[in-house]
Amino acid sequence: MGRTEPHMEVQESPRHLELLAQAQRGEHGAREELIRQFKPFILRVLSQRSGRFVQQGQDEEISIGLMAFDEAINSYDPQKSGSFLAFAETVIKRRLIDYYRKEQRGNKVIPLSGLGQEEEDGLVVAERMTMHQAMLQHQLEQERLERREEIVAYSKLLARFQISFRELPEICPKHADARANALAAARQVAERPELRQHLLNRGELPLKELTELVEVSRKTLERQRKYIIAIALILIYDFSYLKEYVQ
Repeated sequence: MGRTEPHMEVQESPRHLELLAQAQRGEHGAREELIRQFKPFILRVLSQRSGRFVQQGQDEEISIGLMAFDEAINSYDPQKSGSFLAFAETVIKRRLIDYYRKEQRGNKVIPLSGLGQEEEDGLVVAERMTMHQAMLQHQLEQERLERREEIVAYSKLLARFQISFRELPEICPKHADARANALAAARQVAERPELRQHLLNRGELPLKELTELVEVSRKTLERQRKYIIAIALILIYDFSYLKEYVQ
């Protein structure tokens, strides 16, 4: 057999954005065409994240990727995210991790007394344990890569607002009640479209509107400006790992 060719890349174009808009309006044909054209992209992402070349009809990851891409079509919002492909890649990678986690939870703990005994499928229990450990290691590695990618993307985003990722510990309020108030303000910015657009379009907090929504003075909001912006960006762009620290 010849060497398997790598998945060819497909670039996002105005035509693809037109198909995306049609698909979001419920046009099934546009959705199918979009998935067909971007299938090489989906396979590329799956191959990179799984660490092997995935193949149609052989790997469960392909169904996970196709469903994740379909989910991305439904949930993509150009006002909240960057390019559609970047957003779709994030969704695919998260759903793939969810799949590995589910597989991990589905593996039962094997008692030591069972070591060396063959099961009905012919696998030795010890070998299953090795597979179990390999899957766990793969999951941990994927999560490590995901966290690193999130931090890189987040750092670039912060730079647009003249905030450094390294200064976050310094600008974080020291008292719990102050942090809670700042988080409440950040949630208002992230959840209200008019406040969110004010921040993203002008690069500044909507201080006047915030003072009417939270029990914090304008002076305090100005003092906590960088921290509130930093938290709001995590919420707006749904950085799943970084949100763990916010919670």
